Amino acid sequence: MATNAKRTKKTPRELGYCMPAEWSKHEAVWLAWPHDPTTFTSGVEKVEETFVKIIKLIHKDEYVNLFVKDRVMKQNVSNLLQTNKVDLKRIRFFEFNYADVWFRDYGPIFVKRGKNLAMVHWTFNAWGEKYDELLKDARIPHEINRVMHLRCFEPGIVLEGGSIDVNGKGTLLTTEQCLLNKNRNPSLKKEDIEQFLKNYLGVTHIIWLKSGIAGDDTDGHIDDLARFVNPTTVVCGYEDDDDENSEALRTNYEILCQSTDQEGNKLKVVKLPMPENVTYDGKRLPASYTNFYIGNRTVLLPTFEGGNDKTATSILQTLFPRRKVLGVDCVDLICGFGAIHCISQQQPS
Repeated sequence: MATNAKRTKKTPRELGYCMPAEWSKHEAVWLAWPHDPTTFTSGVEKVEETFVKIIKLIHKDEYVNLFVKDRVMKQNVSNLLQTNKVDLKRIRFFEFNYADVWFRDYGPIFVKRGKNLAMVHWTFNAWGEKYDELLKDARIPHEINRVMHLRCFEPGIVLEGGSIDVNGKGTLLTTEQCLLNKNRNPSLKKEDIEQFLKNYLGVTHIIWLKSGIAGDDTDGHIDDLARFVNPTTVVCGYEDDDDENSEALRTNYEILCQSTDQEGNKLKVVKLPMPENVTYDGKRLPASYTNFYIGNRTVLLPTFEGGNDKTATSILQTLFPRRKVLGVDCVDLICGFGAIHCISQQQPS
């Protein structure tokens, strides 16, 4: 597809770009309004209510760039937001016939060089071609750049935003289960993928965890397992009880405890409890408290009406003393196999 993006053969790293940490100041957050009943079997209207809550909590601190399918949806969503006292001046609508809401994975990853912003458009193959009907969302970065006209880098390999996390100083977290999966880039070796991450995200040091949690159809995305909360501290999902996730989470925790940052310093690793066994229609769902979104003044934490909600909130509030940690009930959202971080993508200032 044609685009107005400026092209270059040099990589972002060669040009001095790097991916900022999520706690760096944002201009906006990108979302796509929910509409597909096959994704949210518990009811799209319930998930719409969750989106309204998220937008209401975040829109005063950063703009909300919101995809809607057409003018009819735009009007309906506008009315719903206005009814819930959302300032529509803080909402920017983008009309495009997208398939689903998982913006973290198909949207661009923004990189910066000083005050200059650019985007990296990775290839999206619907998590190893599991959902062919979602492949059209791979076009979203081009649609965004029709408006933004940023320098656009295209590595030409498959990668989803939820599979990586950075501390903004040179260190990146990911998992072997996802990035080394043969359903992503079967011709690439581990060292090849590491070079792409370094060249296009500006990192210098990569920490590889092993595998993800039960019910995760993304093959082990990092944002359900471990997240940086500052340059030297990582929260890691952990299961004390005898659970099907216990072994995988314990292995990841032990790897992190032996890991260092880009300068060779040991990381501080904080255990974050997992939600109690969250299921729908008898199936295990990939519920995790690490799927939070770090906004300019708030941290939006997915909650699941369980006993560990308060504990997770308390731990994160201690780790984010300058932000307010706000719980958002994601019982309905998680039925689509994702939560707050999965549906969002930050745009740095």
